[in-house]
Amino acid sequence: MWEFCLSTYRLDVARSIFQSMKEELGGQTVLTCYEKYGVFNIMFACPMEEKNRLTNILEKNIIKVICSHYKDGFLKENLCLPSHEKISLTAFKKALMNFDRETDLFIISKNLELKSTLNLDSFYDFKLKALRDKWGELVLLANENSDYLIGDDAFYDLLKFLVDNLEIKENEISVFEKENGYSIMADECFESLNNEALVSTLIELSPKKINFYCDREDATVDFLTKIFSERIKVNYNKSMEKIFS
Repeated sequence: MWEFCLSTYRLDVARSIFQSMKEELGGQTVLTCYEKYGVFNIMFACPMEEKNRLTNILEKNIIKVICSHYKDGFLKENLCLPSHEKISLTAFKKALMNFDRETDLFIISKNLELKSTLNLDSFYDFKLKALRDKWGELVLLANENSDYLIGDDAFYDLLKFLVDNLEIKENEISVFEKENGYSIMADECFESLNNEALVSTLIELSPKKINFYCDREDATVDFLTKIFSERIKVNYNKSMEKIFS
């Protein structure tokens, strides 16, 4: 049997990894979790022939949680942005979260070594200084230009630059206006979202083309048009109910 223990002081991180691993693992892998002295420990055990599959899934989930939970914490602690409407700030932070993500993945993967134990917080603190330095350069650029970003035009220009330089993850996505929000369709799967969640999801997926169906122009449509420009096609007077009725 191959056994591995992943530990962290952060409940949100432990819960995220445990749930993701629980959904992906199968076969003969044993998965348990317990807390001791404020440390959350996730234990894995599998036959040696399953080790490579388990380590691949583990590595993917560790990288994912560092690029999400840890980076989000870093931005909250260090980023100082001027006041803008909530949806704009949400979009800006989401764009920073996903900016140059491939390099983030490379730095983490290069330093990650799965033996028998790994304390995720120590790994982040002592092995990923280069990653934090990289994030810090991006935050410093935004902070040093915070006075310039007070104006809407400058803010949208920088946000659009970040969005334009995100990795394309979806070729085409359709968005349908609903009575109390929006539905997004990608790979024939629907998901209901409010306007902030919609903006975050579109930035996360960074589609090459967005088909947006709505009854009329509103603040959300106007905002998405500004940051995605030619990548979004808005179809007015065509809500989800009208198209599928």
